[in-house]
Amino acid sequence: MKSINTAVIFSILCLLVACGGGGRTTVPKAQEAAETSVDIGTHVVHFSAQSTDQLPPAVARAYGIVRSKNRAMLNVSIIDSETDHSVTAQLTVKTRNLTGQLKNVVMRKITEQEAIYYIGETPVANRETLIFDISVKLDGIDKPAELRFKRQFYSD
Repeated sequence: MKSINTAVIFSILCLLVACGGGGRTTVPKAQEAAETSVDIGTHVVHFSAQSTDQLPPAVARAYGIVRSKNRAMLNVSIIDSETDHSVTAQLTVKTRNLTGQLKNVVMRKITEQEAIYYIGETPVANRETLIFDISVKLDGIDKPAELRFKRQFYSD
């Protein structure tokens, strides 16, 4: 049985925490379930984006993440499908909102034991939708893999 590494567990934790309530009086329309991973040859890229206020305080503190309803966090990890281990990659992230405004997301590499993942943060406004364009360049592969996904954020 393949072991589940820390990067995948962290991604799942982030997704589970994001499902919790925020005490809203007006509930926005639910977004359709979207993909959270993409196969790129012999690797799988896992990705998620959520408001940083959904992170438990201890997790935010441990990773130096500012908790706020007005900040979004992008989390990316790359798993070798054959070995089920995290791998390093060169990531390029371009983020923009629906009006075309570019959002700066500086990714940083996190390594914990065998797990490797990348996180970055950016400010968001209430009901703002961000489009994440991620380029993943793996060692030994000439052409980077390109993926795109979008998420809407709520701060009220």
